[in-house]
Amino acid sequence: MILCRLLVFSFLLSILAACASKKEVVKTSKPQQEEHEYAVHFIKNSTLTAVTEKAEREGKLVFVDLYTDWCLPCQLMAEEVYSDEKIGDFINENFISYKVNAEKDNGPDLKFLYQIESFPGLLFLDARGRVLTRKEGAAFHTELRDLANQAIQKHKGNS
Repeated sequence: MILCRLLVFSFLLSILAACASKKEVVKTSKPQQEEHEYAVHFIKNSTLTAVTEKAEREGKLVFVDLYTDWCLPCQLMAEEVYSDEKIGDFINENFISYKVNAEKDNGPDLKFLYQIESFPGLLFLDARGRVLTRKEGAAFHTELRDLANQAIQKHKGNS
């Protein structure tokens, strides 16, 4: 009987020791979500000054998308509009595009400067940062192209 108790006791000790041992925990996480491959070539993590200087050098205008992570219309534009090859070709040919999170880095400053109240804030600027056309809220294919064309025409009229 004592032998049986000793065996049970040693068995329990070995289980407790195994449970108390420090084992390496392998954390599993979801694969990181890849960023959208946009047909519109956006500059991110930069400054408006750098973007306008690039636009000036290349003889282009500036397109700014001021967005937030929680904004559903912003997400829809990213998935549906900015991935469209025809829109991408047109915007890339005429504009330097700048995508800015309105809640991070210099985004709050741009939101204040351009008085953006709702998202996305879509700005078409000249190379000096002056607004040619703007829209608050989503603009899908036709409307975005119309806004861009208005900016191009306005700029040509001012040149």
